[in-house]
Formats: sequence, structure tokens, C-alpha cells
Amino acid sequence: MAGRKLAELAGSAVASTLTADSVIILPTGAIEHHGPHLPLVTDALLAEAMATAAVEQGVAEGLDLWLLPTLTYTKSDEHHWAPGTMWLNYDTLMSTLVDLGRSVAATPAKKLVFMNGHGGNSALLQVANRELRRRFGLVTFAMPAGLQTAGTGGTDGADELGQGIHAGHGETSLVLHVRPDLVDMSLAERHVPEHLAQLEYIGINRKPVSFGWLSNDFGPTGVVGDPTQASAEAGRAIFEASVAGSVAALHEIAAFRHLP
Repeated sequence: MAGRKLAELAGSAVASTLTADSVIILPTGAIEHHGPHLPLVTDALLAEAMATAAVEQGVAEGLDLWLLPTLTYTKSDEHHWAPGTMWLNYDTLMSTLVDLGRSVAATPAKKLVFMNGHGGNSALLQVANRELRRRFGLVTFAMPAGLQTAGTGGTDGADELGQGIHAGHGETSLVLHVRPDLVDMSLAERHVPEHLAQLEYIGINRKPVSFGWLSNDFGPTGVVGDPTQASAEAGRAIFEASVAGSVAALHEIAAFRHLP
């Protein structure tokens, strides 16, 4: 990872170090409520850890990757009700993304990847992709920083009915792997919106019809999932699979052209 943090370069070195083949990666996280058992920094922590590992491995495999500091304050208004959540309006975040894209366009690099660790950013990042393409000619991408997994009731012991999207089994396991000192499993509670799992079309995870929701719509803690069976071992497996998938995606991104 030495030397691959863009912000650690001298300004004068950027023009001589980066090229049109360089890929700049911007992790996007959040500071938001994650129930009583996980820290506010969960999304930013995981986005940065996974992006850092993916860049390190990708560079070792010959990719020209550069990591920007994590964008930590983002669109977390679904958790606005919870003290400690720090969130930006959608227009503030969009303006920030445009300004950062303008800044990237002033470097020799032409590819920018948002590696996102917070689901509330996803839709806006898709809009930003096209905005930055149109305004500055950048080749832009948005990808998850890690796998979004829901407990299946198998070896992990947590059946989240496909609804484990926030502070549940997968996310809690990941933090137990990366920063176990920040997790208090004695406070972990199951809150799975089981009624949603019965619906064919409407849902919060991989269903064709989406709806507006706040995290406390599904229970008083803001948890959407079942963290009670989370483990560092499961987190390590998710982390390693996430990094491998990210590096494979970055190989395609490095070679990508709009036209053959």
C-alpha cells in the first residue's frame, strides 16, 4: 500500500505520477446509527478497510490504483431520528461529489470509482456517475465496498429472511473481524421485518418494487436484521470474499472502454 494513498503525494508529484490509465478510488461511508451494539463509524470503517485491502491486492496484481481519503459524511437521513447520526442533504452530497469529480478531472487520471459502504448513498452515486461523465468526461463507476449478505439460517445460525441489510449478521460480523473492540454483543438484538419477506414484489432488498423507509420503521433500535449470531470468523470470510470480488471488478474497470 506504500505510496498508493493519493493524498500523501506532493501536489507537484501528481502530474508526473498519475496517467490516463490510473484509477482513483474514493471510498464512501457514513456516520450513522447502527443499533446499540455497533459504532456510528461502521460504514466508513468497513468501506475504508475493504478499499485499502482491495487497492493493496490490486496493485500487487499490476493495477495502477490510487486511494483517496474516505468520504465519511454522506446521505444518512433514514437514520435522522437517532442521536449521533451525521448526515448531508442529497443536494449537499451531490454538490460535494461534483466538486470532487471536478478535482479528479484536473489530474491526469480519467477513471474514478466510488467504492460505497453505505446503502443510502447508492442511488445518488448512480446519478453522480452520469453527472461527472457529462460535465468532465470522466469514466465513472460505483460499486459496493463489500458483499451485502443476509443470514440464511444455515451454519451462521441467523435466518434474516433476506432482510438483513443494516447492523445485522453480516455487518456485525465484519466489524467483529475488523475492529472487535468497537462491538458490544451483549446489546445485540434481532429486528427482522418478517412481514416484508412474505411480499412478492415490494421489499428492501432485491425486490422489484422499492418504497421510502426510515430505519426505525422496523423497530426501535434501527437494526434491520439479526446480529445475535455474528462472529469474527464469519466476518473474515465475508471480508476476504468482498476484497477478492472488488479486485476482480477493478481489473475490468482498469480495462474498460465505452467503445471497443
